Amino acid sequence: MEHVLFGGNTRIPIKSWCSRDTLESNAIEQAVNLSNLPFTFKHIALMPDCHSGYGMPIGGVMATHNVVVPNAVGVDIGCGMCATKLLDHIPCIDTLKKIMGDIRKVIPVGFNKHNEAQESMILYDVDADKYPIVYYNLSNAAKSLGTLGGGNHFIELQADRYSNLWVMIHSGSRNVGKQVCDFYNKKAKELNQMWYSVVDPKWDLAFLPLDLTWATDYLNEMQWCVDYAFCNRHLMLQRIMEVFSDNNLAMEHEDTINIAHNYAKLENHFSRNVMVHRKGATLARKGTIGIIPGSQGTASYIVEGLGNQDSFTSCSHGAGRKMGRKQACRELDLEYEKMRLDEIGIIHSIRNESDLDEAAGAYKDIDEVMDNQKDLVKIV
Repeated sequence: MEHVLFGGNTRIPIKSWCSRDTLESNAIEQAVNLSNLPFTFKHIALMPDCHSGYGMPIGGVMATHNVVVPNAVGVDIGCGMCATKLLDHIPCIDTLKKIMGDIRKVIPVGFNKHNEAQESMILYDVDADKYPIVYYNLSNAAKSLGTLGGGNHFIELQADRYSNLWVMIHSGSRNVGKQVCDFYNKKAKELNQMWYSVVDPKWDLAFLPLDLTWATDYLNEMQWCVDYAFCNRHLMLQRIMEVFSDNNLAMEHEDTINIAHNYAKLENHFSRNVMVHRKGATLARKGTIGIIPGSQGTASYIVEGLGNQDSFTSCSHGAGRKMGRKQACRELDLEYEKMRLDEIGIIHSIRNESDLDEAAGAYKDIDEVMDNQKDLVKIV
């Protein structure tokens, strides 16, 4: 499914894989802003999980000529998914509950972090000249490695169709990614104002030309954060596997899938080298194995990319929100959201009205999302 959106004055087309009734007006407005930037290339692509974000919609893909836009990557640089099969059977509920409790003891969540610095090669030999913002935040990053974070970040134990047990993790670069984004986005705004840029400051899409040292510095630090987020998910997976081992469960551990969905990278599309920004979008190059999670209580998918050029070889990064967090807490019914999960035997985290921002009812229908991107990925 793919169509060109109309209804706005756009310099280049907007191609959308969204069902029209699930695409918010704010997201459309942000996409129109992207299409009218003087440096955007070919078209803007909106994945089927698209919803409004800051500056650029989540689930958006933008290719640019000779510039990078820090806010088109966002504050959680390198945020992504990790998944692997652990067991060839599903343990009993009591064992699963104990494992979940043990995982909480070794992996801090929310704003919490470890009391001591963690061990990882990513933390060694960080050059202060090449990575100034990372270097300044390195002590905090060392204690934040192997932590989950809050919001829609999650650790789930899942059963596949063959009754194998999987673990799936969604997390990113923690506070260091935010510090990098905030610093370079602020610098881009200052430079754009000095240049009297035609880009409206209200769009929050300030840019850095690639021939500037500031752009080189941002791309270096952004890539460090992508690598850090990869290591963060990997360390959490290691800790989870240790929990399983401590509970005398013999693991059938297979290759791990670990893939990001917030980053910018120089790629070749339509015979041009362009900077592709993926904000809440996953690489779906032909043969690439990826992960598309649903919401609590719905299916998640391991997928293989089909290499569709019209999406800049991208696909959705999840189901996508259909309600803002505050709206979900106001409008969703707590007892109903708990009941719909209890009835299908899901051990879930919806306990209070404040948890409704991550209830299944706050998200789009994952089956519809997957149906809308059959030309982008195939289900593995």
